Amino acid sequence: MKSAILFITLSTLSLIVKAEDDPPKSKKKKRNYLIELPASLNTDSVVATGTSTPAVDLPFKPSIQVGAIVHMFASGEQTGYSNPSADKSAKDWNKGFSLYRARVLVGGQLTKKASFFLETEIPSPIGIQSNGEKNVKVSPIILDAQLEYTFSNAFQLIAGMQLVSNNRNGLQGAAGLMANDFSYFQYPYNLFSNSPLQGNFGRDLGINARGFLANDKLEYRLGVFTGRNIDGGAPLRTVGRLAYNFLDAEKDFYYAGTKLGKGKTLAWAAGFDAQANYINYSTDVFFDYPLGNAGSITANAAFQYLSGGTDLSSKYSFATLIPKQTIQFLELGYYFKKVKLQPWIRYENQAISAEAEQTGGIKTASFDKVNSSSVMGGGLNYFFNGTGTNLRLSYTTRTYNVPTAADDYTKKTFGQIWLQAQFFIF
Repeated sequence: MKSAILFITLSTLSLIVKAEDDPPKSKKKKRNYLIELPASLNTDSVVATGTSTPAVDLPFKPSIQVGAIVHMFASGEQTGYSNPSADKSAKDWNKGFSLYRARVLVGGQLTKKASFFLETEIPSPIGIQSNGEKNVKVSPIILDAQLEYTFSNAFQLIAGMQLVSNNRNGLQGAAGLMANDFSYFQYPYNLFSNSPLQGNFGRDLGINARGFLANDKLEYRLGVFTGRNIDGGAPLRTVGRLAYNFLDAEKDFYYAGTKLGKGKTLAWAAGFDAQANYINYSTDVFFDYPLGNAGSITANAAFQYLSGGTDLSSKYSFATLIPKQTIQFLELGYYFKKVKLQPWIRYENQAISAEAEQTGGIKTASFDKVNSSSVMGGGLNYFFNGTGTNLRLSYTTRTYNVPTAADDYTKKTFGQIWLQAQFFIF
C-alpha cells in the first residue's frame, strides 16, 4: 500500500514538472495577462493591463505577499464558563486584557500554476487565562503550511497543513467572522494535539482536492488526512464537502462569515468527516443578501450528526472519545452600511445521546446531561474598514447541566463579555 502511494505521488510530481517545463504549443495571441493569486489567500485577482506586449512574451516572476491578523480584547468571564462544577459560583468574574490571535501570513506565486501559503499563530492567548493566571510569554507555532497546484478550474490539489472541516463555519477565515469567534462546537474534537482527532486549531496534514463545475456554481472538496494516529498504522481520515451556490459563485478557499452587502450569496452544502469508526455528517446553508436600502442580511445555519461508533475492540476506535450527538448552529445579523454597524445573534446546541459503550460505565442519562451544553449570545460590530479594521462588542452565555446530588442536576448559565479589536492586512 505504501509503495503504491509513493508511486502515485512520484507520478503526479513528474506530471507537474513536465507541465511547467513544456513550451506552449498554441500560437501566441495578444491578450491581457491575468495573474491569479492563490484562492487560499482570499484576495481579488490582479489584472495587468495597458501594455502592448503579448502576455505570453512576459517572463514569469515568482511573487510573495506578507500580512498579519491580530485579535486583542478586554474581557470579563464568569468562573465556570469554560469548566463548570457545582462549587463554582456564577457571581465571580475574571477580568483582564488578552492578545487572542497574532498571526503572520506569507503567501506567494511559485509558478503560473503553483502557489503556497504559510501562517503562524500563538498557541495560547497572551494575558489572563480561563484559570485566572496570567500568560505573558508564548512561542509562535506553524498553523498553516500548504502548497497549491491548479491543474484547471475543475481540479486543484492542496497539500500540507491546512484547515479541515466538512462544514462552512469550520472553513471560515478568522478575519471574516461575523460573531466574535468561531462556533464552539465546530472544532470540539479537532482543536489540539490531545483532542480525539489530534488536530492543530482545526488543521490537519494531508492532501485535498478541490474544483468548480457548472459555471462555478458547484464546488467540491475531497481530501485524505492523518487524523488520529497513535502508532503509524491508523486508517486515514477522509473529509468531503459538496456546495452549490444558487446566486454568486464563491471561490475563496476560506469562506466569509459575512460579506457586508458585497454580492448576493445563497449556498447550500453537505459534507462528511470519517476515520475508523468515527463519522460526522453535516449540512449547512449560508445567505448573504442586500435587504432594503439600509444594508444587508446574513444568515448562517448548520446541522451535524457525530458518533465514534460502538466498537471497542479496535485500538483505533473512537467509541469512548466521541459520543453520539447532534449539533445545531445559527447566526443571524444585519449590516447597516451607512453607519457601518452590524448587530448579530447566535445560538448553538450540543445534544449528547451516547450509546452505552461510549460512556465508560457511567449511566447514559447522566453522561448525556453532563456533557451537553448550549450557547446563546449576541453583539454589535463596527467596521472602520470592513474586515481590515473593526471593533466588536459581544455578550455570550453558556448553559450546562451541573450535578448537585446523585442523579440530580441543575442548569447553570455563565456569561462572557468581549470588546475585541481586529486588524487584518494581506
